[in-house]
Amino acid sequence: MKSLHAICSKALSDGRTYLMEHESKEILAEYGLETTKAYLANSEEEAVRIAGEIGYPVVLKVLSTQVIHKSDQGGVKLNLKDEKAVREAFREIWHRFKDKGLVGVSVQKMAEPGIEVIVGVTKDETFGHVLMFGLGGVFVEVLKDVSFRSIPITEQDAEDMIKEIRGYSILKGYRGFSADLESLKQLLIKISRIVEENPGIREMDLNPVFVYPKGYKIVDARIILEDAESSKNEFLRSDLRRLFYPESVAVIGASNTPGKRGWNVFRNLLTHGYGGRLYPVNPSAAEVQGIKAYRSIREVPEPVDVAIVLVPAKQTPNVVRECCESGVKFIIVESAGFSELGAEGKALEMQMKEYIRKYGCRLVGPNCAGIINTHSGFVGSLGLLGDLGKGNVGLIAQAGVYAAGFLWGLRNVMDFGIIATIGNKLDINETDMLEAIGNDENIEVVCMYLEDVKGGKRFIEVARNIARKKPVIVLKTGRTEEGKRAASTHTASLAGNDQIYSAIFRQVGIIRARDNEHLFALARAFSRQPLPKNDSVFVITYAGSLGVASADAISTNGLRLAELSKEAKEEIRKLMPSYVGSFNPLDLTFDQNPEQVRNVIETVLKYQCAGSMVLIMQTEKFGEYVEFLRAIDYRGVPIFAVVFGKEFVMDDVIKLERAGIPVYTTPEQAIEVVATMWKYRERFKTSEEIAGYSTINSLTLPTVKAGDSSQSHFTS
Repeated sequence: MKSLHAICSKALSDGRTYLMEHESKEILAEYGLETTKAYLANSEEEAVRIAGEIGYPVVLKVLSTQVIHKSDQGGVKLNLKDEKAVREAFREIWHRFKDKGLVGVSVQKMAEPGIEVIVGVTKDETFGHVLMFGLGGVFVEVLKDVSFRSIPITEQDAEDMIKEIRGYSILKGYRGFSADLESLKQLLIKISRIVEENPGIREMDLNPVFVYPKGYKIVDARIILEDAESSKNEFLRSDLRRLFYPESVAVIGASNTPGKRGWNVFRNLLTHGYGGRLYPVNPSAAEVQGIKAYRSIREVPEPVDVAIVLVPAKQTPNVVRECCESGVKFIIVESAGFSELGAEGKALEMQMKEYIRKYGCRLVGPNCAGIINTHSGFVGSLGLLGDLGKGNVGLIAQAGVYAAGFLWGLRNVMDFGIIATIGNKLDINETDMLEAIGNDENIEVVCMYLEDVKGGKRFIEVARNIARKKPVIVLKTGRTEEGKRAASTHTASLAGNDQIYSAIFRQVGIIRARDNEHLFALARAFSRQPLPKNDSVFVITYAGSLGVASADAISTNGLRLAELSKEAKEEIRKLMPSYVGSFNPLDLTFDQNPEQVRNVIETVLKYQCAGSMVLIMQTEKFGEYVEFLRAIDYRGVPIFAVVFGKEFVMDDVIKLERAGIPVYTTPEQAIEVVATMWKYRERFKTSEEIAGYSTINSLTLPTVKAGDSSQSHFTS
């Protein structure tokens, strides 16, 4: 595109990164976009002549190398209906801006009113260029009703952006006026293409854009260029398999003193079935916990796969250098005292980074709590751990204490396969871990606790690939907009950091958790239950009020109540109280009992009436249900239990969770989980790899009894 490059080069050579409206519209027109053409007038007579040629009413706008926000400074005159109005407007603009880089006055045809929308681009510090769309006017100014996607976008992304805003119903049709949604979709795709082909564009605002029943018109346009070549993120890609399945491990700082971190890490490796070669490194000991010790990593008789470093921060760079020189493939620095404490610690990190780059070694941390892989017995955690089951859930966390705390409690109700803490992310980051753990054959659900993301473009690529194959559930903290930079365009001012994260997660298929409870509510379900077969839910309850609450939650979450077949109703009628009229939700009243519930469930399963089931039980009788529920063959239909006050019957909750049935405190919580699982299946129903099957359309979910915790819905 010759005009684009010429215009941008001219602007930059003039010392400005802001393209004036007529320049911006010329670029847009070159890509086939519909705009109100801007004609440049340098005199009052020229403005009058142009207005007469294009026809009244017209608009006059200031064209200046210094004025970006024209309307705010009185540089726009609308609906000028005759020559007199044009002359007066021209004089006023010329007088007001003659000493402010005035280039001329733009004369444009007044656009026919339509549905006002805004389209824009901003460059996010993490994810690069993102596209924004929303309704204009009060919807964007006050309600901030906008959607975002990372560039480049697909046709589906464009369609989702339009449907996602709260004002979508206005676009579909309101008081006899509707928008050309196909043209709008193509507009978004073309803007994405412009920026993809011209990464030197930093920001863009098309505001307003009038959308009509047929077509659209870009009324105003603004483009901001990069003032310098943007820095590129540094990425190193390597196979991390040996980090999680090492054949040899050295622990530098291993100790014989119980309670010390060096004791804990080495003890964990000895007691959790690690079958590889262990090398404790301690210059003051001949043996550590019964294993021959070495004075330094240089004396270890082989280049180990993994070295765990537990020495004080100031000693760590030298130890890292020795590891690199000794051929260590991966280094895990569990010591603290680095960039989290300030400049001195940051300098230590830079020394370590210099060494690992020089020798091609990879490093986890520093300031992390280690890695746990229950499938290989590689348990290098700082905290001393008891028995761990081999699970199918992977957890990636920036904060080591976070991961350790949840492992301690949640191991009672679910088993983790891999837990990876990344600390300060000097080298290996969350994206590296997601790629490695997401492709691990033993992991079927990936959970992530993130404070930020390094290298957003690669994160998008990896997350999109993994989410197609298995659920990725993320808890992202830091939702505020503190520290947001001053914005040049309206788009940038609307692009709150957290809003961008949410948009990217939706775009790639990541499931975003609200909080820790929500994260593990989802993880327990995805890791233990099959995906719903359809969007219908069958509810069993002991109280009519809870049935009403369940029906509301089902509707709110976009699901539907399962419709029972005639045969199923006939059989269930014999099991339900005579005075109960509704079959779903089915209120068995406070006399509800385990055998009755089992018979109802088996009837619904026999006639294949429901995509999923929610069972609400009396707290005081909950223990009576466990064995009955464990014994049912659910035929690939997911079931979710609800018990109010479950913290008071935790022994029985643990038994049922261990049997593979997740237990929730309210029906709303359980049904929200069902909806999330259904939406995940619907989102990726055309994926060739979801859940390890060739196609979900021919998916035959395995027949798994709830009591068989050795199987899960992703394996057959």
